[in-house]
Amino acid sequence: MPAFAGLTRAGISIWVAGIVCLSVMELSCSGRNPADQGPVVTVQVASAERTQIEQQVVTDAVVYPLHQSAIVPKISAPVSKFYVNRGSHVRAGELLAELEHQDLTAAVTENKGAYEQAEATYQTAIRAGLPEAMQKAQLDLKAAKQSLDAQQKVFDSRQVLYQQGAIPRKDLEDATVMLTQARNQYEIAQKHFDSLKSFGNREDLKAAQGALAIAQGKYQSAQAQLSYAEIRSPIDGVVTDRPLYPGEMASAGSPLVTVMDLSHIVARAHITRQQAALLKVGDAATLTEPGAADEIPGKITVVSPALDPNSTTVEVWVEAANPGERLKPGSSVRATVVAGTVPEAIVIPASALLTASDGTTSVIVAGPDNKPQQKTVKAGIRQGGDVQITEGLQVGERVVTTGAYGLSQEDPDVLAKTKLEIQKPKSSDESSGKD
Repeated sequence: MPAFAGLTRAGISIWVAGIVCLSVMELSCSGRNPADQGPVVTVQVASAERTQIEQQVVTDAVVYPLHQSAIVPKISAPVSKFYVNRGSHVRAGELLAELEHQDLTAAVTENKGAYEQAEATYQTAIRAGLPEAMQKAQLDLKAAKQSLDAQQKVFDSRQVLYQQGAIPRKDLEDATVMLTQARNQYEIAQKHFDSLKSFGNREDLKAAQGALAIAQGKYQSAQAQLSYAEIRSPIDGVVTDRPLYPGEMASAGSPLVTVMDLSHIVARAHITRQQAALLKVGDAATLTEPGAADEIPGKITVVSPALDPNSTTVEVWVEAANPGERLKPGSSVRATVVAGTVPEAIVIPASALLTASDGTTSVIVAGPDNKPQQKTVKAGIRQGGDVQITEGLQVGERVVTTGAYGLSQEDPDVLAKTKLEIQKPKSSDESSGKD
């Protein structure tokens, strides 16, 4: 004990007693009792602010083309020529490929000749002369018409004379009877002629029409078969697949060329039923590629009314323009949909919100004297690192963000004695270690 060298035991006792007295006097002068002092906890705080917050649904989605067509030939034949390659941009109706069609061309020529022959036969049947019976009926009809006209003139003349008193009434009545008989004879002759004409031409014309219809059907079928040898694009787009080469056999039922319209895409996502309940067709949305900062605007076009049986999720489609064909089918994107907006919300950092095992939420509030107090609150919309507080907190109150969980685990008596030391958040330069 070098510090006490030369001191007696009594002297050492007096020195220690003096030190203790000085300590007691210092505590007495300061008015503090060591047993009454609580712990000092260093925390970070943030103020509750009134600002706008959005309720967002954020999920991963897979990109699909809005329109695509896997073009399948209707006939089986070797490929004669391709006019496009993978990556070629095509327009609707553009010729993409041709299949061998010499036999189809010959069939068209043959059936065209048969059709023209049947048409000539039909025209001949239309212009065919009337049979003898029909000619006689036509002459009878003509004679009956002449007789009717003559009797009409006699009747008209006698009627005028009778009105003038030049002839007796009997002559007028005789003219009336003769006119009626002539009219009846004319009507009978007309019906007879019509029936003979209908019966005489009906069978011949029917046979000619049937032959013409058969020939026309075969000709059109041959033309259709020939047209199937030309493979044309049904949509505007880009050729994404062309599995065969010229000379290889194209089979009916197997895709020969695949065309996708990449000017617009659809991002398909699967979300929970709770999230889907917040969305509707027409809601604005954005798509973001991994690693990209800019967003691609879009809108919801489909919210499936049924759950996926495997994942029990709801499929949602977000349609968006794809300028420059930036998004590729099959790639993953992040889809963000704004489901609702609260313009005047009380907002705090989500890190300040504490959730108990029973689901209740609370925050640690730093009072004006830097004393902590745990308050029960109700949370609303979450957006990024922020959360809306709907009940239990006022604008301007400070909530503990860093250190809140540890304070919530303290005994209430200890928490009441705890003193908070507010630490300023580190700047980005300090966090990275820069001078």
